[in-house]
This record gives sequence, structure tokens and C-alpha cells, in this order.
Amino acid sequence: MCGIGGLVDFRRRMRADDLRAIGERMTGALRHRGPDDAAHWSDAETGILLAHTRLSIVDLSPLGAQPMHSSCGRFVLSYNGEIYNAAELRADLQAAGRKFRGHSDTEVLAEGCAVWGVRETVRRLIGMFAFAVWDRQDRSLSLVRDRLGIKPVYWSLADGRMMFASELKALRGVPGFDPELDRQSLAAFLRYSYVPAPRSIFRGVHKLKPGTILTICAEDRIEEEPYWSLADVAMRGKADQSDMSDGEAIDALDTLLSDAVSRRMIADVPLGAFLSGGIDSSTVVALMRKASSGPVRTFSIGFQEADYDESAHAAAVARHLGTDHTEFVVSPAEARACITRLPVIFDEPFADSSQIPTYLVSELTRRHVTVALSGDGGDELFGGYNRYGAGYRLTATLRHLPQHLRESISRAITAVPPSRWDAIFGLLPATMRPRQPGYKMHKLAAVLPEDEQGYYERLISPGDEVWTLLRDAREPHLALDAVDRTALPDARDWMQLMDTATYLPDDILTKVDRASMAVGLEARVPLLDHRVVEFAWRLPQRFKFRNGSGKWLLRQVLFRYAPSSLFERPKSGFSVPIGDWLRGPLREWAADLLDPAALQAEGLFDAAKVTEKWQLHLGGARNLEHGLWNLLMFEAWRREFSEATRLAAPVPA
Repeated sequence: MCGIGGLVDFRRRMRADDLRAIGERMTGALRHRGPDDAAHWSDAETGILLAHTRLSIVDLSPLGAQPMHSSCGRFVLSYNGEIYNAAELRADLQAAGRKFRGHSDTEVLAEGCAVWGVRETVRRLIGMFAFAVWDRQDRSLSLVRDRLGIKPVYWSLADGRMMFASELKALRGVPGFDPELDRQSLAAFLRYSYVPAPRSIFRGVHKLKPGTILTICAEDRIEEEPYWSLADVAMRGKADQSDMSDGEAIDALDTLLSDAVSRRMIADVPLGAFLSGGIDSSTVVALMRKASSGPVRTFSIGFQEADYDESAHAAAVARHLGTDHTEFVVSPAEARACITRLPVIFDEPFADSSQIPTYLVSELTRRHVTVALSGDGGDELFGGYNRYGAGYRLTATLRHLPQHLRESISRAITAVPPSRWDAIFGLLPATMRPRQPGYKMHKLAAVLPEDEQGYYERLISPGDEVWTLLRDAREPHLALDAVDRTALPDARDWMQLMDTATYLPDDILTKVDRASMAVGLEARVPLLDHRVVEFAWRLPQRFKFRNGSGKWLLRQVLFRYAPSSLFERPKSGFSVPIGDWLRGPLREWAADLLDPAALQAEGLFDAAKVTEKWQLHLGGARNLEHGLWNLLMFEAWRREFSEATRLAAPVPA
């Protein structure tokens, strides 16, 4: 994995020295993504600069260095990612007469663009990628992002100049980059814990959407077109549902996942896997073990707080599968120590608190290997989230009650403090006890009065309590109308599609990319092979939801390699006790960031109402940890990056 950046100045105002200086600054800002090498290429005559930092994974020699020219000299490439069918594509290109100098997938991509063109090359790829390719003949720049949004790329076009990079911090190396904070993006962040694509926290800076090629050949000639559409995949899949038997479906998924996993085990550096002990990561590790001639390296972290410690489950799975397992138990002090680094690591405001354990397990893993496979994507594709299962069934049942009765039930639930609900659920056996029951009961109360769409919107909005404290912003919404609801009458299908299109790339994959790249670790996600995604959408719901649980088919594949008894427990996320920390060891840090006088001077938030929310949380009357964490992560980010003090004008009502 690597870091990419660059620009094209169509008015050609920059000298060669200017472009080289920008290239140095960009590579310096992205060096954590590619610690093994850094280089840039520019052509002042056409105003183009391509920059690259390299994390060497396949072909460690200089023959894999970037930016790379195609053998014909027409195309110049800066690329971040991995192509898992590079060997097959190389054979096709050799048959077409292309000669190869090394064996990197970068060279395959460069030669593919020369022989087949950018769009056709991308259509053939199995992998994760974000890249920029300059066509020296047509004087055009193409930016490309993989189908699911595993790898990031930001871009901005202003004053006849197009700039792009893997992370926002690299754009700060371009003279004249003077970003304005976008209030509407901030409102969305406060509500969802991330800034939804295609927006970024800065006005005029965009995230390239997954499955998209953006081509620009003049400052006023820009095209953005999809080469793969998740919505189309979903529609085609629902129109052509599989009629496989249970056994045939299990065989088919086992075969497909085995191929996806084995392709992602190709590397010229040490390789391992994250193992939480859950269904997804355990399936990946089991298939790695099947494909490997020796033990697989696995890594997990645990916490001293018992309610948040999953390390025993991971260790049990590791013992059964015979992995070479490394476990690190993190003290509260060690976990909290990384919090001050989060604004720099995540580059724009980001507040999924599982960012903390994700960073810590990445840091642990990087001490031993350079590549790690991860189980991300299983919940979205195979129906693992509670909102598809028990939560959906409960609220669907209660939705038949009259509105006034649902509102009364909601008020009764919220009348009981979260701490009291925690105590009540504490009477249940550990195997039946959900994590954070008090918070979840209050979340249930929030969605009870809602219709189906409102149910989903509230569930994916951890910051509903705080975005309203922002002055001069409209209510943020995701593009919930991206697909005709009549085409997906089952609400679970629609929620899975929305999660895969929004929450997955903008939260889950962003978290994994930034946390792993901060320590120079490449994370690979075999469950998000686009062939697996297309297969999952052809599955009838009976293969996802059965016997009161989700991920039925994925579980059956796993149970071929590990007994079901290892996984008989409530689903739990990868989280930390942020709520308790804010009342305890993080209280002073949080109080400083939420200082009423500072907030008043800043002018973004209603300081009195922020203080009111803070006091409600401290007193235990409400558990507002998620909304407050969003606000704290923004304030910490803003203090880190002083240019964010330049505010865009308020959005008209």
C-alpha cells in the first residue's frame, strides 16, 4: 500500500522547481503510508505533477518504484493498492506483445492502461486501489477508485488547477490551498461520526466516489463516470435470485471465499491477520489456514475492562485453528494515550470510537508483519448487524401499535437511566447479555416512534444529540433515495445496500485504512472482493437470516472449520468504554475541549447547550458518549489544524 498525490495546472503557471518543491512536500506528508521509498515526477510544460510514497509488498526491487511509466512512454502512473489477479492480467498483456521489466502489479496496471485503456483495464481488476494516471498524448488525468471504496482519494478543482491526494494533509503542501470548513459537512459529521462522501470537511474538496473514474483534460472539461455500480449489482441480484440448495450455496461461498482469501495471501513480505474471535475474522483466518502450508500469524488485543475484552474468544479460535497467535492486553492508560494522535492519523474529523482499538491492533501487528487480512464487510453483505435482525423484528412488531402508544413506551424507557438498565440486564447470564444495554435501550426508545426510513436514519445517527447544537446548518441526511424503494420492498435489503454504500466506505474502511497506514501496515479485506459482493446480492434472504440470526450462510462456511460452540454469544462491536472514560480519566481533557468560553469565542456551537449535554452525561442521567465523542473529536481536530478556523458562510435556510 502507498500514498499518492499530485496536481495538474492547466494554465501552466508553475516552474519546474515549483512542481518539484510541491512533490517533496506531498511525499513528506504521506511518508507514513509509504515508508520504504518516496518519489515524484513532473513536467512543467504540461503542468503535471505525480507524487508517490511506497510501502513495498510485491516486487521489493527498484523495478516496482513509482511514479511508473508504461513501456511505450504514453502513461505515467501513481498507484495505491493491490491487484490480486495481476498474474493472469500479465499473461494476457504478454500475449498482446508487452514486455515486463519486473513482477509488480504496478507495471501490470501501467501496461494495461496502454493496451486496453483505463476503463477496460479497471473493469478487469480484482483488487483494492486508488490511482492517478496521466496520458501524455491526450494531456488528460484520470483518477480511479476501487469498487467498494477500500482505498481513499481526495480531489479539488479551483483556479484552473486540479489537485489530489490519498489524504487531506498532502493537499496542504500546495501553495494557495486555503480551505474553508464546510458547515454542512460538519453537521453531517456530528450526526454520523464521519463526513459522508462525496463531501469532505472542506468546501470544494471532494472524496472520489467508489467505483468511479474521474477524467479531466482541461480546466472546464471534467467527466466523472461510474465503471461499477453497487445499486445496479443489487438490482440485478434481486432480479436474478439464486435457486441453490443449502449445500450448493455453502459449497459456492466456500469456494469463492477460499479464492478471495488465497489471492490476498500473495506478498513478498511477512503476512498475518487480525483475529477478534467473531464470525468474519474467524472465517478469514480459517480459510487462510486451509490455504497455508504452515501456521498463520494472528493478532488481537484485549482490554482490562472485562465488558470490552474479546481476547479470550480470539485465543480460543486461534487454538482451534492452530495459528501462531499474538495477544496484547492494553491498559486504560495505553489506550487513552493514543487519543491525542487521532486528529493527525485520521486527517479529517472522524469519531467512530473503535478507531482506538483498530489503531492499537494495527500498531501491534506491524511489529511482526507488513500485511494483515481483516474480516470487514461481512455484516453488510451477509446481514450481521442487529438492525437487520432482532432490532428490526422488534421494532417492526411494535410499529403496528398506535403512534401515541409507541411514544408512551419510548418515554417510559428513557425515564430509566442507562445505568439502571445496565444493572437490570446484568442479571442475565453472560452469554445472553448484550454490551451497553442501557445505551441500546435508549436507542430503541429513540426509534420506536419512527417509520421504517426514520428507524434506519436514527440508528445510523449516533450524534443526533449534538448536531443540533451547531449554529446555522441544515439537518443533514444521507442519500436515502439513491435507490427506488419499490425495487427493494424488504427493508433489510435496502438497509444493507445503504450501509454498503455509505457506512462501509466512509466509516469502516476509512477507519481501517487510516489506522493501518499510520503505522505502515497494509490491511486487506477478502470479504469485499467484488465477486463476493455480487454473489451475496444474488442470495435470497433465507441464506442470510435464519433461526433468529444473521449471516447464516457465512456461519455455515465457518462451521466447516471451527465448531459453532466457539461463537455462541451475543454480537459485540470492537469498542472501548468511552462513556466511562469521559466521566473519569478523560474528564479533564474533555472539559478543556468543551470549555464554554472557548466554544463561545469559536462561534460554531451553542455553548450553553453543549454544557447542558456534558453535565447530563457526567451525572449519568443520559449516556451521550457517542454524540459527545463526535464533538470532542472535531474540537481536537480543529485545534490541530489551524486553517480550519476559516469558516465558510452559514448555509441559507
